[in-house]
Amino acid sequence: MTHRRRSAAPQLLITMLVTLAAAGCRAGSGAASLQAPAPDPRIGLRPGMTDAGQAAWNLRLVANAARPPEFTNPAATGSLNLANSDLAFAGPHVFQGNFYGFQIWDASAPSRLRLVTTYICPGSQGDVSVYRNLLFVSVEAFNGRADCGASGVADSVSTVRARGIRIFDVSDVTRPRPLALVQTCRGSHTHTLVTTPRDTANVYIYISGSATVRSPNELAGCSRLPPDQDPNSSLYRIDVIQVPLAAPERSRVVSSPRIFTDLGPAPRHGEPVDSAALARRRAQAANAPAGPARQPAVRTGPSQCHDITVYPALARAGGACGGYGLLLDISDVMNPVRIGAASDSNMAFWHSATFTNDGTGILFSDEWGGGTQPRCRATDRPEWGANALFTLERDVMTFRSYYKIAPPQTAQENCVAHNGSLIPVPGRDIMVQGWYQGGISVFDWTDPAHPLEIAFFDRGPLDSARLLPGGSWSAYWYNGYIYSSEIARGLDVFELTPSALLTTNELAAARSVRLDVLNVQSQPRYEWPASFAVARAYVDQLERGGMARDRIRALRRDLAGAESASADASGTSTHGWKSYGRERSAFDGLASRLGGEAAYTQSRPRKSRSAAANSSISSGVPSDTRLMDSSGGKARPTRKPASRMRALYWASSPGMRCITKLVWLGRCSSPSASSVSVSRRRAARLAARVRSWCAVSPSEARAAARARPLALLPQASSRSRAIVAGCASA
Repeated sequence: MTHRRRSAAPQLLITMLVTLAAAGCRAGSGAASLQAPAPDPRIGLRPGMTDAGQAAWNLRLVANAARPPEFTNPAATGSLNLANSDLAFAGPHVFQGNFYGFQIWDASAPSRLRLVTTYICPGSQGDVSVYRNLLFVSVEAFNGRADCGASGVADSVSTVRARGIRIFDVSDVTRPRPLALVQTCRGSHTHTLVTTPRDTANVYIYISGSATVRSPNELAGCSRLPPDQDPNSSLYRIDVIQVPLAAPERSRVVSSPRIFTDLGPAPRHGEPVDSAALARRRAQAANAPAGPARQPAVRTGPSQCHDITVYPALARAGGACGGYGLLLDISDVMNPVRIGAASDSNMAFWHSATFTNDGTGILFSDEWGGGTQPRCRATDRPEWGANALFTLERDVMTFRSYYKIAPPQTAQENCVAHNGSLIPVPGRDIMVQGWYQGGISVFDWTDPAHPLEIAFFDRGPLDSARLLPGGSWSAYWYNGYIYSSEIARGLDVFELTPSALLTTNELAAARSVRLDVLNVQSQPRYEWPASFAVARAYVDQLERGGMARDRIRALRRDLAGAESASADASGTSTHGWKSYGRERSAFDGLASRLGGEAAYTQSRPRKSRSAAANSSISSGVPSDTRLMDSSGGKARPTRKPASRMRALYWASSPGMRCITKLVWLGRCSSPSASSVSVSRRRAARLAARVRSWCAVSPSEARAAARARPLALLPQASSRSRAIVAGCASA
C-alpha cells in the first residue's frame, strides 16, 4: 500500500497568520461595501402565515418545513399550546421541541428536510438535548402526564402529573421509546446536558425550573417556604440530575446547589408607558371599592435560573438567572459554585448565555417581556431586550456594550433577544441569534465594544391587526447551515452567502468544522483542521483589517505556491523526498515573508482584541509565537521570524507533535544529553515508537524520527531537550 504523507504546512501557516491577526489587524472596516442596506428592507414587510413578506441580507433561505398536522390547529393560529421550541442535533438528525411533544427531522439533505417522527407528549416547553441514544425533554406545565397522554390533569394534586425531565431511547429515531421520568419540584423550564471526563459512566443535567413549587402531597420533599424557614426549601436552587448511561431508568436528582445565596434584589428599569392602558388602569382604580392598603411585595434576589450554558472545556458555566448573569465553576459537576455575578438595570430578565470560543468573553441575552410582547418597536430603548457583551479575564466579567437589532418592528410582532450560537469562523467571534418575529440576526462581536450586524433574515408579522406569537425561537449553526425553529411556521434552514463582511474562504473554514452532536447550551470548543482554507480565511481578515493590497497579493501568491508544493509532496512516497524538499523551500520563503509582516505589525499600535490571539488552533504552539501579550501591551521578545518558522515547520508535523506530547507526558526514557544526531538504528527504534503511540504512517514516522529532535525543539527546556534525546536514542 502507498502511504500519503500528511503535510505540516497548513498548521504552520495558520500559526503565523493567527499571530499576524492578533498583532493588530481588525476584523472590520468602515468601507461603504461593508454597510447594511439602506433603507432597511425589514421595515414594512407584508404580514401573513405562509405568504408573509421576506427580507434577507447575506443569508439565503434554503428550506422551510411546516409543522406536521399533529402540531397544527388552523382555528388557533399563534397558540403557544402547539408552539415549536428549542433544537438539538445528532448526526443528520434535527430534534425539534414543541409544547405538545417533539419532532425528529432528517437533514441529510438540508434543502429537502424529511420528517422522521412526530411524537405527541404535551407539557411545555419541550426543551431538548441529545446524547448518544438518549433524548432528554423538559416538561413544566401542569397538563403534562407521566404517560404522555393528551387529556391533561384535572386535579390540583395528582400522581399522574409529569414535571421534570423525560428520557427517551432514540436508537431507532422512527420509534422513540420512553425510558424514565425524573420528577422535580418546580418542573423543568429549560435544562443543560453536562459531561465530564472525570465520570464517563454518567452524564448530568442541570435543571432550571421556573414554575411554582409542587405540593409535597404530589412530590415528597417539595417545600414552598423560603430557606430561612426551611433549609430544604425548593426555592433559590437548581437541581442536578445524574443519568447512568448503562441504566438511564435509574436517573435521579443527586444535588441541589444553592448558587443564589446572598444575592440581593437586582436593579431593574420601568416599563414603557402605554397611554391607553394607563388610562384603563386609572379608571379601574377609581371605580374599585375601598379596601385595606396593600403592602408592597418584598423584593429578593433570583430564586432560579432561566438557562445555564456550560463550557466544559473551561470548566465554567454562564447562568442567566432572572436579574443576574452568573459565572459558575463546574469543576465539580455535581456541585457548581458561583464565582461571579453581574446585574444591570437595563437587563429585565437575563435569559441565556454564550461564551466566546477562547473563553475571553461572554454574552447574556435579555428576554424583556417574556418573549410574547413587542419589545423592538421604535419607542423601545435599544439597550432594553438586547444582548449584554462582557469580556472575561481571570473570572472577572467586564461590561463592554449592548447589541440589539436595528430596524423597528411593529406592535403586532413579539420581538426580543432569544437563543443563538457561535458560528465557527476562525479568528472571529460571530454569532447567529433568533429574535422571535424580529427574525434572525448574524453579528460579529470580536470587538465586544463595537458589535456589528453582518447578515439577517426577517418575515412580516403573522397577522396585520393582532399580535400572534411566532418567529425564531432559536437559530443555531450546525455543520455548515443555520437551523431556525420557527414557533408557528415550522423549521427553517439557511445558508450564509459570501460578502465583504464574511468571505468565501471564511465560510469554507467555518464549514470545515464538523460535529457529531450539538446541544448549544453544552457549548463545544471549536477546533479547526490544519488546512489551507483556514489559512486563506486569515489572509482575508488581514486584508479587511487594512493590510496593503500589494502585500496581500504577494502573500496570496506565495500561499498558492506553498499549497501547490504541499500537494506535490503529498503524492506517492516514490518521489516524496524531492517533493518534500521543494515544499520546505516554498515554506521557508513564505516564512520569511510572514516573518517580515509580523515584524511590521509588531511595530503598529494594536487596534482591538482579536479572538485569533488565543484561538484553539494555536493551543499546541509555543506561547512565544504570539507577538502581543493578551492585554494588548508592548510586544514581547521573539526569535528571528524565519528561524522560528522553520522550527515550527518541523515541530508541527504529526509525528513531531506527538513526540512533543510524549516529552511533556514523560513517556520517553531518561536523558542521554550527548546524543545530538540520530543514527539509522536509533531512528528506526524511534519510528516504531512514533507509529505505535501516534498512529501515523510509516513514512511520517521515519521522517519524524530522523528530524534531529534536539535541533527541532528549541522551545523546550533543557530537561525536556534531554528527554527528547533519550527518546531518540532508546
